Amino acid sequence: MMDADLAKLYGVTTKVLLQSVKRNMARFPADFTFVLTRQEFTILRSQIVTSSWGGRRTLPYAFTEQGVAMLSSVLRSERAIAVNIQIMRTFVRIRRMISNNEGLSRRLDALEEKYDGQFKVVFDAIRQIMRPPNPKRNPIGFVKTDKSK
Repeated sequence: MMDADLAKLYGVTTKVLLQSVKRNMARFPADFTFVLTRQEFTILRSQIVTSSWGGRRTLPYAFTEQGVAMLSSVLRSERAIAVNIQIMRTFVRIRRMISNNEGLSRRLDALEEKYDGQFKVVFDAIRQIMRPPNPKRNPIGFVKTDKSK
């Protein structure tokens, strides 16, 4: 999640959120939070239509699930705790949805493998029916013509 989005949820300014993070950098290793690169930020900004006047002057921070969990220990307010609980529940729901979709995908793959052979026979028969009829062939051997009568 992005720093500005988290700041809105926690009811603080982005500046306050980042100050708290910077004061406690030992709690936020690189796999908990990181600064977007200029290229990533440009791509992100192109996805969100913003005014060319104003906006951020610094590159935003992104927080992983563990980083969001760590924020509750840095921002010590009742709202921060409540928001953090909701965010963590959302992460759990997302993880469940992903695993359910993976299970469904595996089941579809298994069904596809199971019925591929049967459908191949059907499709081959349909293709056979759809082929144009063979052109009339000349008979093999000597053919007597009726010109001599």
